[in-house]
Amino acid sequence: MPVSPDKEVSFLESVNLSFDAALATLDIPEDMAQYIKNVNNVYQVRFPVKINGKVENFVGWRSVHSDHQLPAKGGIRFAPNVNQDEVEALAALMSYKCALVDVPFGGSKGGLLIDPKKYDRDAMEKITRRFAYELIQKDYIGSGINVPAPDMGTGQREMSWIVSTYAAHRPKDIDYLGCVTGKPISAGGIHGRIEATGRGVVFGLREFFRHPEDVKLAHLKGDTLEGKEIIIQGLGNVGYHTAKILEEEDGAKIVAILERDGAIYNKKGLKVEEVYQYKVENKHGIKGFGKGKYFEKSAELLEQECDILIPAAREGVINQANAPRIKTKLIAEAANGPVTFNAETILNEMGVVIIPDVYLNAGGVTVSYFEWIKNLSHIRFGRMQRRYEENQNNLFIKAIEQSGKKLPEKMVSQIGQGPIEIDLVRSGLDDTMRSAFQEIRERYWGEKKVKSYRTSAMSISIEKIYNRYNILGIYP
Repeated sequence: MPVSPDKEVSFLESVNLSFDAALATLDIPEDMAQYIKNVNNVYQVRFPVKINGKVENFVGWRSVHSDHQLPAKGGIRFAPNVNQDEVEALAALMSYKCALVDVPFGGSKGGLLIDPKKYDRDAMEKITRRFAYELIQKDYIGSGINVPAPDMGTGQREMSWIVSTYAAHRPKDIDYLGCVTGKPISAGGIHGRIEATGRGVVFGLREFFRHPEDVKLAHLKGDTLEGKEIIIQGLGNVGYHTAKILEEEDGAKIVAILERDGAIYNKKGLKVEEVYQYKVENKHGIKGFGKGKYFEKSAELLEQECDILIPAAREGVINQANAPRIKTKLIAEAANGPVTFNAETILNEMGVVIIPDVYLNAGGVTVSYFEWIKNLSHIRFGRMQRRYEENQNNLFIKAIEQSGKKLPEKMVSQIGQGPIEIDLVRSGLDDTMRSAFQEIRERYWGEKKVKSYRTSAMSISIEKIYNRYNILGIYP
């Protein structure tokens, strides 16, 4: 699909162009390639809801990009500018994301055209439940068919409403809790899900810095994130947890935070939790935060020099218009589609390394998979083995101390404690992100045709989906 140099491509076009670039490195029949590339189906629904005595009409979508694995998996977005193309692009990314990290789901996504800020809690519950009902009736929700999750504009609250609506309409489904993920702990959720995407970003960056060849590629130094100057675009769920973990656990310096109402810059580093709490108290704005220089136009700070730039909000924030002015060494795509295809072409020529969304944003769906398994098995992580492991660890400690060596109390406590659910979740997520990056870099460094991490990641995903379809065959 040729693109004019003066024409910016859409989100969906960017995804498809990345697919084409990856496909060019593979030996896959054209007919099957087109089947993998295109969205399988999209359901559009319009429905009325009576709010404060007045009927309002809403439109929403649920797209299934690929059902090579079932259930199909992907979040539901509530936003005032969501559209069908965006939903299709996000569904496609979900397919490639799940395949890349070996999560056995197909790709799906949902969207409802709404501004959640304009409605109170009761109205949002009515709207969400009615949207869920429409999807349930057409089998676009179900633990073995299609499993939504939170996305922009939705969270645990909305997932609770959806699961209870599903249970009311499918009372015989004993696995009803698995019909959505991202639920509160009390409603079948899993510890570590809220932080999952952000922590996945951090695990991915840590793995990148374990490979000197890759660090050198980005013109960076060192084998850790300590002291690295980082700019975060977006302090929502993903950006907040990414920034907070990088600052508090890795010793990175968050020099700028960009939000809708402006940006804050401090060369010495910002305290992420302080900025976040100010944002919460200031009705979702950071203007007026006194411990840094304020920029009214937050996009200007995308062009500020730094070691790592992390776009963690919306798609297309780095495009062909501003790409030539980007001064970072490494872009870590925490959001879906933040760098357009045209922008990436420019950045590649400039020597900027991009760790792509199809890999780095996969933490959420990975932990969603753990939650889904928990719901289907009807048992929490750690329940079967925690006390056994504690007993074994304590026997080990006793054996050491009987030899005449006294261990420090803190060490005894750390060694003796068996893993709780969040420990197991984080361990599983870390292993997933490590393994996936190793697979990406092996292909990147080993295949001459592969010119970027994104092409490497996408080619791996396409290959895995193709192999799955080959096993399944075409019916009838």
